[in-house]
Amino acid sequence: MKGHCVIQTLEGVAAAASTLRPGSLDLALMAALIAEENRGRDVSVLDMTAITPICDYFVIVTGTSRRQLHAIADDIDNRVTKELHETRIGIEGYQESRWILLDYGTVVVHMFDQETRAYYDLENLWAEATKVERTPLVMGPRITVAKSEE
Repeated sequence: MKGHCVIQTLEGVAAAASTLRPGSLDLALMAALIAEENRGRDVSVLDMTAITPICDYFVIVTGTSRRQLHAIADDIDNRVTKELHETRIGIEGYQESRWILLDYGTVVVHMFDQETRAYYDLENLWAEATKVERTPLVMGPRITVAKSEE
């Protein structure tokens, strides 16, 4: 349903929040931040709790190359394991690198190349999901300051 607007009552928000598993939002937000740190584009986090019992959140990211998609996937996996002590339960598409999926049970991270993301259009397919509002990481140009030799 393109353009469908989800309006939640306070009771609905409280009910959805009670179904969240501990740490799932932290994991989703961390994955989104890591994707942005690796220059992932159009990063979005969808709250899936009101529409499916399968997982709590989707994180959706676009990468510009196979190498970048691998870097994003590897960094997310390493840091989520090290910092949140969460273990990935599945991975799909790593070799093909058009759509890499990391499954952490409560959070599923989808990393696409631009063409594949447009084709599957998960945001439209799951239009009833609530988009988690977050402040994207703004990364400026990298500046190296050289020491002057005086």
